[in-house]
Amino acid sequence: MLAQKEAEESIVPDETEHEGEDQPERDSSGGFSFKSLLWHGGSVWDAWFSCASNQVAQVLLTLPYSFSQLGMISGIILQIFYGIIGSWTAYLISVLYIEFRTRKEKENVNFKNHVIQWFEVLDGLLGPYWKAVGLAFNCTFLLFGSVIQLIACASNIYYIDDKLDKRTWTYIFGACCATTVFIPSFHNYRIWSFLGLAMTTYTAWYMAIAALVHGQVENVTHSGPAKLVLYFTGATNILYTFGGHAVTVEIMHAMWKPQKFKYIYLLATLYVFTLTLPSAAVVYWAFGDELLDHSNAFSLLPKTRFRDAAVILMLIHQFITFGFACTPLYFVWEKVIGMHDTKSICLRALVRLPVVIPVWFLAIIFPFFGPINSAVGALLVSFTVYIIPALAHMLTYRSASARQNAAEKPPAFMRSWTAMYVFNAFIVIWILVVGFGFGGWASMTNFVKQIDSFGLFAKCYQCKPLSSPPATAAAPPPPHH
Repeated sequence: MLAQKEAEESIVPDETEHEGEDQPERDSSGGFSFKSLLWHGGSVWDAWFSCASNQVAQVLLTLPYSFSQLGMISGIILQIFYGIIGSWTAYLISVLYIEFRTRKEKENVNFKNHVIQWFEVLDGLLGPYWKAVGLAFNCTFLLFGSVIQLIACASNIYYIDDKLDKRTWTYIFGACCATTVFIPSFHNYRIWSFLGLAMTTYTAWYMAIAALVHGQVENVTHSGPAKLVLYFTGATNILYTFGGHAVTVEIMHAMWKPQKFKYIYLLATLYVFTLTLPSAAVVYWAFGDELLDHSNAFSLLPKTRFRDAAVILMLIHQFITFGFACTPLYFVWEKVIGMHDTKSICLRALVRLPVVIPVWFLAIIFPFFGPINSAVGALLVSFTVYIIPALAHMLTYRSASARQNAAEKPPAFMRSWTAMYVFNAFIVIWILVVGFGFGGWASMTNFVKQIDSFGLFAKCYQCKPLSSPPATAAAPPPPHH
């Protein structure tokens, strides 16, 4: 226990060394400045808000759609199951981060002005091949995670103003979201994380209350699960819901005491359950199978000022989540071109801009709100969030000496290394077979169906068909002279 405590203390950033970076700034009178209050976040609460806010985002609007594919019972069970599994793998990532940083601190490596990322943890613990795998999966997932936020922005704003098509709205919000290049790091998301969670909390309870007030539609049916393709598509969307910890390492690194992260993700998930379970269940109860053709729940809820408020709040939240997903990509790009140590915010913003362009382009090519979540969940989240962390933990502590000198011992409820190995092996096998295998087949089948139905570069995905203009009376014949 003493060795573990010393290892944990060794990774606490030194207050004098990281003044202005890891610790809140003080004003000249000795108190905390207003800028510090809003800008410099590194506490346990900041991390909790970041995790909870980053988890629910736009997927909140697609969960009723998933329930229509899965049925009520499967939808609830799979949310709880993947929430627990996701919390566990986030815990594994935090353990591996602490292990990596503890080893590097003993080698007197200084991380001032350098943000540790997941692929660097894999490189330090398991070597360059694991670094390449982690980098490829993580960056691709974050890229498409950013794409999904742009698609969601266009999909949501259309329900307030349909004078412009969704593709045009994607152009507009792509430009708006590009301003996230000015946010230096996860230290600076304090106020945004807090506001983001408040926005999704409002939206979730608005959805539940509005659906209850609306009541069940006439002749409502709840036939799910009806087809295997739909069932596994819905399941992978829920897998994606609780796979928001592709940015776990960056959030930990932004903490003043990252060893306190251990159970933050689990506590964030428990709060997220209070948002996702009631809203998805009640909206599905009200609209039933109609949701199969409406992947965005806003499209079925009646237009009121409360719905418009929810749409606007979700738009702001998607801007925040875009920043969460893109910031690690900014860091990778900065490291590639040798600009990561640059302190000038304007210069860093300028060199980050090329990262936004492919995100913008992909959102215009694949505007399939809902189905793209499932495809990303099956093909990318399965490995990035579940399989790779479980395998990396097993391989890092495969030797007796590694287990004996581990910075983090197994948690009290797991009791032994053997129990951890068994549970990690179960996760790898389950996600590989059910998430990647069946989920990949189902989600890609559904994704291809959307392409066949709407085509690439669809101008207005799942928009209401325009009514035919009224027939005009025949023009009178010209007068004879």
